[in-house]
Amino acid sequence: MTDVIILCGGKGTRLSEETATKPKPMVVIGGKPILWHIMKQYSYYGCHRFILALGYKGEYIKNYFQNYQVLSTDLTLEPDPEKHDNHDESHWEIMFVDTGQNTLKGGRIKRLEKYIKSDVIHLTYGDGLCSIDIKDLERFHLQHGKVGTVTGVHPPSRFGEMAVEGDTVIHFEEKPQLSTGVINGGFFVFDMRLFDYLSTDEDCDFEFGPLQKVAYAGELKVHKHDGFWQCMDTLREREYLEKLWNSGNPPWKMWD
Repeated sequence: MTDVIILCGGKGTRLSEETATKPKPMVVIGGKPILWHIMKQYSYYGCHRFILALGYKGEYIKNYFQNYQVLSTDLTLEPDPEKHDNHDESHWEIMFVDTGQNTLKGGRIKRLEKYIKSDVIHLTYGDGLCSIDIKDLERFHLQHGKVGTVTGVHPPSRFGEMAVEGDTVIHFEEKPQLSTGVINGGFFVFDMRLFDYLSTDEDCDFEFGPLQKVAYAGELKVHKHDGFWQCMDTLREREYLEKLWNSGNPPWKMWD
């Protein structure tokens, strides 16, 4: 079973309407936290062991999964051996680790090293949804043998896009995927050599510094994803994801 690290410690200041009382991964889409949606996707593809890097209001996440139990220490939830649905929540093993209130992402990841059980790890942020095939991503990573794989996605437009003929709008798309260029989509796979590039220091970043060094060493491959991807940095983006969920066919929902 491949471990999944999810970064859950950020403050989400651009979503302050929501994050004044809860951490960003607990902002709700379709009645469930976006963190739950991310975990459901990984679980659908057979990844059931999650290590959550907690920080800002981390107790809120513990409360959600553990009903207010053991708020002051790290804890692990064990899967229920009587349940046989591979992607049901009862099959999940969840480790909650306090990685500090102000620690940058690289430091948070490094502080999780001692909890890793698998030779390969998935890593993602707690605020983005994607229609990527997780197993395909992992297969790509194992084939090239480098330290890491990052998913390259087409960035969504910040503004609506219109197709116009003369003075008539032919087509309107609220947030289209741009056809040129790729950005970091936040769905990574690494082997344990990643931790050689990190430190437990609070100011150890991830994208700026460690990940750049992995790339400069020729050890970072990109797996391009042309399908749906959307982060949730603003209230408008949360409302967009809510609208997609309410459509009855959200593009990231693989499970029944």
